[in-house]
Amino acid sequence: MRTTLRTTGVAFRAMLVFTLVLGIGYTLLITGVGQLLLPWQANGSTVTDSSGQVVGSSLIGQSFTDADGNPLPEYFQSRPSAAGDGYDGGASSGSNWGPENADLITAIEERKAAIAAFEGVDEAQIPADAVTASASGLDPHISPAYALLQADRVAEARGLGEQEVLDLVAAHTESRDLGYLGEPRVNVLELNLALDALG
Repeated sequence: MRTTLRTTGVAFRAMLVFTLVLGIGYTLLITGVGQLLLPWQANGSTVTDSSGQVVGSSLIGQSFTDADGNPLPEYFQSRPSAAGDGYDGGASSGSNWGPENADLITAIEERKAAIAAFEGVDEAQIPADAVTASASGLDPHISPAYALLQADRVAEARGLGEQEVLDLVAAHTESRDLGYLGEPRVNVLELNLALDALG
């Protein structure tokens, strides 16, 4: 009996020590390091508008649609989302459909037709990222090709010169990481905020 009590006491004290050290101490240490060295990233990479209001994260895609889900013509549109009901940060995932999946093929054809009508372009001009969701379903970026495809429509909706919008797209095009990783990309939220800042 005495051995059992002693063993239980040692186990209980070890649990308390490890809870304090690993559960609380380690968490506080990592949080402190994050706040000290990388505060923007540690706090969610939030993006604010001109009034200082948080409007999203530079790492999470969002939609630019009206209450009925129709795309707003004055904004650049993000790529499709397969996260939950769309752009649901709590349900990040792709569709997991393969290239021969009938549902995926149907969805791509429907998206192509909708984008061609909305942008006034031929379906053959529409890049792949405009009609396919990313693996996370929350990609905040689009390809420069998709941004350029939308530039005419955005310029017309906002009463801006086409070249002004093209210059804005160029200014917000990020190059490959380290010069060779990934592809050039445009952060849709940041581009749309830059448009809003023009007035």
